Amino acid sequence: EAQLEESGGGLVQVGGSLRLSCAASGFNFDDYAIGWFRQAPGKEREAVLCIDGTDGSSTYYTEAVKGRFTISRDKARSTVWLQMNNLKPEDTAIYYCAAPKASWCHSAPYMYDYWGQGTQVTVSS
Repeated sequence: EAQLEESGGGLVQVGGSLRLSCAASGFNFDDYAIGWFRQAPGKEREAVLCIDGTDGSSTYYTEAVKGRFTISRDKARSTVWLQMNNLKPEDTAIYYCAAPKASWCHSAPYMYDYWGQGTQVTVSS
């Protein structure tokens, strides 16, 4: 069974950093794009950042995280990382990783087939 599992969330102060991981099993993880989404309380889920499955390029879907968040892939461990620096209260959300059955990135949640359970990130002010 294809599975994704996020970890690394927690409670941090404004300006702090977290590194989230997305570990895959049950499918050829490295062939596919991996997207990070987040859902804040009372808001809809939004695409944040995605890494392409072919060339490793990154696509930013949320302007507010540019310069603060980066995505990377460890092919040997079938893991994608989301490095989050200079965290702000508006970054507070449940963060999900997801994979489409494709090597290219999408912004729409419905294009993704596999989802993790999410990890909570809370930024206190």
